[in-house]
Parts: sequence; C-alpha cells; structure tokens
Amino acid sequence: MQLFGEISPARPLLVLAVKEEAAHLDGSLPVLLTGMGKVNAAAALATVLARGPLPSCVVNLGTAGALGAGWSGTHEISVVIQHDLDTDVLQSLTGETYGAPLKLAGSGTGPTLATGDLFVSEEAARERLAARADLVDMEGYALASVAGRAGVPVRLVKHVSDEAGEGAARSWRESVDDCARALAAWAGDHLS
Repeated sequence: MQLFGEISPARPLLVLAVKEEAAHLDGSLPVLLTGMGKVNAAAALATVLARGPLPSCVVNLGTAGALGAGWSGTHEISVVIQHDLDTDVLQSLTGETYGAPLKLAGSGTGPTLATGDLFVSEEAARERLAARADLVDMEGYALASVAGRAGVPVRLVKHVSDEAGEGAARSWRESVDDCARALAAWAGDHLS
C-alpha cells in the first residue's frame, strides 16, 4: 500500500492497484496504490478511510479484461459482482446474503464488472464469466464495498486491457502503459 498526496474532504481519492496503471496521472489528486487482489484492495482502502479525513469520493481507476466481443476503451461501471464468492450457497447455509451485486450510483447504463482473485487467462473461465458480466478485474468489488460501508461515494472506471482469455497476461503487459494514459485522460476530463 502506498498513498501519494493528502486526502481532503473537498477532493476525490484515486485508487489503483499498481504503479503501472497510475504512471500518467498528473499528481493533482491523492493516489492510493493498493496492490493486486480483493484483500489488498480492501485492506488498503479501509486503512486509509479509517485514518481520515474522508475524501469527497473514491474513484477506482484500473484495467479490466473484456469478457465478450466489442468491449474496448474506458467505461464507468454500473454494477459490480464477485465472481469467486458463491453467494447462493452461502445463503442456503446461513440464510444471510453475502456478496450481493452492488449497483453504483450515477453510473447509468455502464457495463457489469466481475471482480475476483483470478487473473482470467483461460477461455473456459472467460466463457463462464461472460454469462454474468461484461468486464473482469481483481479489485473493484472490494473497493466499492469498503467505500460503501464507510459512507463514501464510489466510482469504478475501467479501461479494457485484454480479452481475458489465452494471451491475456501478455496483452496486459503490452497495453498497460496505453491504458494508464487513457485512465489519466479520463481523470483529467471528469475530475477537474
């Protein structure tokens, strides 16, 4: 976890997983790098929010894999799910709902994002997830959940880096710098 800049109630906090995704941000807003995965993301954001002060909102910028044809560019997420938590089984065991889909305020008709601790690089996993979501990442659900519990508005903004199938790791490495440029441009256009 690394925090750059000072959090203020008057400004959003930008949250990204790794420095490669943040490479082209201009430094005008505070940036939290969480590390990859749901646990790292949740622990880092919860720690920062617990310390205070709270930001005006949390904006998660990051890369995502496309689960179906036609997805490219930058998208603000409207719904986020956890793909590696079996909510139905847990509900049958306990009567409680854990990990229900989260609808994000103000995001309109954007794509559905599936979050899980799996870098999707196999066709079978991609096909299975494509039935439930449009894009896939490793931090979005955790960040939306933590921000929501803290009463802080959250936005998830993802730039498609790969096709979440065979060759996804190579594609991510090759495209991450261009993705970082696109995310920085989005931040400059939407958060000034």
